[in-house]
Amino acid sequence: MSAKTDGTSKIKLYAVAMMFTFSIGFSFFGIKKCVPYADTLTILAYRYIAALVGVALWLLVCRAIGIKSEKRPGRPRFKLYQTAAFYILFMIFQIFAMFFATSIEGAIVYTMVPIFAKLIGRTALGEKSTPIQNVFVVITVAALMVLVILNATDIHLNFTGLILMTISSIFMACQNVSARYIRGVFKPIEITTCIAVGGSVIFITAAVGRALIQGDIKGFLEPLTHSDFVIWVSFLGTFCILLSAQFMAYMLAHMEIVQSTIFNSASTFVSIIAGALILGEPLYWYHFICGVLILTGVVGLTLAPTDARNSGKSLKDDIRR
Repeated sequence: MSAKTDGTSKIKLYAVAMMFTFSIGFSFFGIKKCVPYADTLTILAYRYIAALVGVALWLLVCRAIGIKSEKRPGRPRFKLYQTAAFYILFMIFQIFAMFFATSIEGAIVYTMVPIFAKLIGRTALGEKSTPIQNVFVVITVAALMVLVILNATDIHLNFTGLILMTISSIFMACQNVSARYIRGVFKPIEITTCIAVGGSVIFITAAVGRALIQGDIKGFLEPLTHSDFVIWVSFLGTFCILLSAQFMAYMLAHMEIVQSTIFNSASTFVSIIAGALILGEPLYWYHFICGVLILTGVVGLTLAPTDARNSGKSLKDDIRR
């Protein structure tokens, strides 16, 4: 944690980080519940519809209770749109990658996001990390990678899928760095709104366009006749896009990039444990060993002392110049 936290309570910050980890970790339940009713693109389209509805309701409630959005002139909104675009590109390349690679292979590459974010953050923002932080990052990423590999039952690496998933992970890292850069100038809800609006336009257009070309608009609407699909896709839209993006943007506003991305990676461990506890999937000795190492890395990285001067530049600093 940076020495300067802009007056933010550490307890509140860690609570948000844990909620983010669990919201992402439990997302696979929603996906599994939706898969029997629709394909990937259709699920994504409805996820973003749910996220967009959630944003609209959020803004309406804020307006009803008298909370107004800030309208500060001179803010480079391109930076905000760029941050949202990185997240949307991450999801687009992830979809294409899944045509060639398995979800296990994708998870293996996705564990590298903290490393990518650290390298990009160091280059683009000058954000430094201490040697002890680097040790905890290596422990967490290595343990998570071993856990995913040992938990896999079918790994047949596909070069095309590997490249696409790597590009997807790099875009995720870029989104983290960009969200960190615009901290203090744009609020988390502004980032989330851009992601919801941009994603809705792209994925709804793609899904509806495909349905029209195939002459199967009824097929696109058919999942809405199943209450299970509506419930779970709403969960995926509100918790796994709207709230998780909100949580991550908040974390990046008050945490260094490398700390925030570690919580993102830890969500994979949550998914595996949750699958064992709720779906009755088996637990093995390596789950516990890797789990302890992952938690050690996350806790150690969070508590490791650092210098506020290592936090890197921000858009606010550049505007002041």
